[in-house]
Amino acid sequence: MHAPRAAVPLCTLATIPRQPEHCIEWAHIIAWESEKPFPKLDNDDPEHITWLYQKALARAQEFKITGVTYSLTQGVVKNIIPAIASTNAIVAASCCNEAYKIATSTNPGLGFEDNYMMYSGDDGIYAYTFKHEKKSDCPVCGNLARGLEIDPNLTLEEFIESLAARPEAQLKKPSIRSADNKSLYMQSPESLRIATEHNLVKKMGDLVQDGHEIGVTDPSLGTVNFRYKLKFSRTFGPVAEEDVTGDAIAAEEPIAEEANRNI
Repeated sequence: MHAPRAAVPLCTLATIPRQPEHCIEWAHIIAWESEKPFPKLDNDDPEHITWLYQKALARAQEFKITGVTYSLTQGVVKNIIPAIASTNAIVAASCCNEAYKIATSTNPGLGFEDNYMMYSGDDGIYAYTFKHEKKSDCPVCGNLARGLEIDPNLTLEEFIESLAARPEAQLKKPSIRSADNKSLYMQSPESLRIATEHNLVKKMGDLVQDGHEIGVTDPSLGTVNFRYKLKFSRTFGPVAEEDVTGDAIAAEEPIAEEANRNI
């Protein structure tokens, strides 16, 4: 219902405050750190809030700014979003509207076709209902594995590091199992980590096959298990070795020809 509070540059707070909130933030960020009236700021301690309020009020008077109050100081420091009457009225009206539709069948209610209602009142009034679709490859509620294209020449360690950069994963300490429940690398317990860490230097093409599924777990995911269906971006095999052999043969041919001429 409310947009997040806009950030204010520190230079504005320190030199040219224009609003009462700037004075409060100055007391909160700058004055507190420089004077340290208490060992640690406690947002729920009235004595601490009073100190910030007095500092902010003096700052506001210096720049002829009005509006600094104790309650506003609490709101800014604790980032409190006020529960204004219009917000409660909108929620109550939406509930009554849905109850009326169910009782009279005048229109389909939420949950029959559309299952989500959005209201925006930041700039004007805008309301919209739509249906949230279930993603078949959702790691939480889906039942299909998500496709993932990888280079089979990546080592398992490099693949694990790449998972941390994926926006849908952002994993910290992932453990990986293959489709046949074989542990490729486990972060815990320590005995399994030691038993599987030798796989970190192996290439993905040596550990799994093209089209196979893997399961990824992480402490940050709780019980959620990411399932990926791997697709190799290139053919995995002794291609590099053949190339090296071919180069070696090509290099040997001029030597052999020169030797024949000398004979």
